[in-house]
Amino acid sequence: MFFRKRLINRADERMIVNAIKAAELQTSGEIRVHIERHCIDSEPIARAIFIFDAIGMFNTAQRNGVLIYVALEDHKFSIIGDTGINAVIPDNFWNGVRDSLRDSFASGEIADGLVKAIAATGEILKKEFPYLEGDINEQSDEISYGR
Repeated sequence: MFFRKRLINRADERMIVNAIKAAELQTSGEIRVHIERHCIDSEPIARAIFIFDAIGMFNTAQRNGVLIYVALEDHKFSIIGDTGINAVIPDNFWNGVRDSLRDSFASGEIADGLVKAIAATGEILKKEFPYLEGDINEQSDEISYGR
């Protein structure tokens, strides 16, 4: 369904993937980043929900997956967590991550903003879903790309 077409440079892609890998070493949670040029839905949250389902983010044992969705050329993004994580995190947690990401994007620091958002997400996942012995990586750490 989703083809791999590089929308960011290789160095930024490696930096983002390495941030995901580092965050997931401390948690049983799963973090994914999906990037595309345009958001085909009127609201990025609707597109993020579609992508979340399409890439199987709900397929984690503890329902603790998080998707960071970015539509680069439309300057839109959304962060969504599965039911397991949303049941235990503070109500305003995603707002803080959103605000930090928005500030980074406004400064043109896309990759840095994503790395910060991944680190913040990893910290809350570590607290609520610590790494368990024998934990397996249930989702790809690679960035998925859309149109």
